[in-house]
Amino acid sequence: MARDKESRFSTEGLRWVFSYLRPHGRVFVPSMIALLTTAALSLAFPWFMKELFGGTIDDLRRGVPTEEILSSANRTIGWLLGALALQAVIGFFRVQGFIRSGEAALNDLRNDLFGRLLHLPVSFFHEHRAGALSTRVAADLATVRETLMSTLPQAGRQVVVLTGSLILVFVMSWKLSLAMLACVPFVVLAVALAGRKVRNYSKDAQDSLAEAGTVIEESVQSITEVKAFTNEEFERRRYSSALEDFYRVTLRGAFARASFLAFVIFVMFGTIAGVAWLGVRMAVRGDISQEELTGFVLFSVFVGASLGSMPEIVSQIQAMTGATERLREILGEAAEGEGGEVVESLEGRVAFEGVRFRYPSRPDHVVLDDVSFGVEPGQRVALVGPSGAGKSTVFTLVLGYHRPEAGKVLFDGRDATALDLQSLRRGIAVVPQEVMLFGGTIRENIEYGRPGASAEEVEEAAKQANAHEFILNTDAGYDTVVGPRGVKLSGGQRQRIAIARAILADPRILLLDEATSALDAESERLVNEALERLMQGRTSLVIAHRLSTVRHADRILVMHHGKVVESGTHDELMGQGATYRMLVETQLS
Repeated sequence: MARDKESRFSTEGLRWVFSYLRPHGRVFVPSMIALLTTAALSLAFPWFMKELFGGTIDDLRRGVPTEEILSSANRTIGWLLGALALQAVIGFFRVQGFIRSGEAALNDLRNDLFGRLLHLPVSFFHEHRAGALSTRVAADLATVRETLMSTLPQAGRQVVVLTGSLILVFVMSWKLSLAMLACVPFVVLAVALAGRKVRNYSKDAQDSLAEAGTVIEESVQSITEVKAFTNEEFERRRYSSALEDFYRVTLRGAFARASFLAFVIFVMFGTIAGVAWLGVRMAVRGDISQEELTGFVLFSVFVGASLGSMPEIVSQIQAMTGATERLREILGEAAEGEGGEVVESLEGRVAFEGVRFRYPSRPDHVVLDDVSFGVEPGQRVALVGPSGAGKSTVFTLVLGYHRPEAGKVLFDGRDATALDLQSLRRGIAVVPQEVMLFGGTIRENIEYGRPGASAEEVEEAAKQANAHEFILNTDAGYDTVVGPRGVKLSGGQRQRIAIARAILADPRILLLDEATSALDAESERLVNEALERLMQGRTSLVIAHRLSTVRHADRILVMHHGKVVESGTHDELMGQGATYRMLVETQLS
């Protein structure tokens, strides 16, 4: 049963790879025909060589005149050179065709994978470490590429050569052919037993390499923390340990593949040697001609070489099967929020009705418990409360990163679960406390709010965000490269870039995770001015860490242990809100 499952899965993996080649069939099919043609033409070499050597010896024994022998040899070498020239010309176009169709198919696969990754829900990335995911996908694609560009053409070539050689050795001598083929069952059995082991070792090696890639990515992304705690040696040891695991798995796989290959080589070429010995005895007795014996030996070498290459081909296809399994799992993951009603525009009304939520990674912990509130278009509503009260989780549900376990999140009275997430998010912008900038230029980072915006629109957004002046003072202005995650800019500068990005997006709903808590007084003033402009006329939800910043909010929601425990304006809550008043007094003291 296990063997049947492995065989079936390998077939599925090949069918899946060929499904990406099908759109490029106009190039791939002629290339495959050219491959089969050149494989058949390669049999011309042993065919004409047997005539050149074996036939010449037979003619000398029969006393054929020298001129006739030389004339026949000239014709034979002429045909051979012609066949080789034709093979070379067809081979030139075959290689080009395979590269064109193969790389095009791989690009389609890469695009599909990246597109699927971008549309997977946030929960998927919470369960998979980014470094392991990217390294594993890259390694799996490399395996598929090696199989597509090299192994499959080699397999097609060897099948043609093997089939043609077997037919011709039977033509030369059926007795010697049966003796030679006696080893084939042993090779087939070895392929069946070793193939599954090779595939398992390949999967384990890819997973180990992915772990090593994770260490690199995490260490580079957190390099300041690594250096602050002087953990360079610790991270080096962690990486070395991951590489050791990869090395051990690779060695076990290498041992299995090497043993498999050594067995096949010994059986196949040992058999050919034995059959050649038997053929010499038959030639001495006159049971076979010199030309037939020479042809049989040459074609037997081709049979042995073809069968000898099969273990490596099978091993590579098994490795590809393991790689396609993981890639197909990613492509099979359900995308988030597809098929819902497209949101053309938002008025900006947001409501939570009896929302209950737990993160999938912490199913025993209720983060939001029966949360209900409403925000009218253009209102500013502040969320306050101690750490862990559920404020950030409200933002994740508004953005549709997760769905509530119970209750509803409504936009303009419509249930978010019935809306298309992408069109919904176009009407929402976020200014986080910890701004994430891409490693490109300042212009590219602002333009990310609305790709394709003009230079004038980008600059106007920067002016409204109080960013234009500092941008002009940088070395290259708007074309200044900000470095990984914006490390070349200060915290206040990054915040103003994020605000400019949100202004350019022109959303109806703003989510502000208070951006001024870690800034100096001057930067805070500039950012607050920019935020005031940004919030004008827009529905704004603000997570407030400094309670002094929410005095002028239209309403304040006080959260505690996943519940909204108080609601009102600052003055109302100071008069009757015990929890809010305690938070204010604690900060003031």
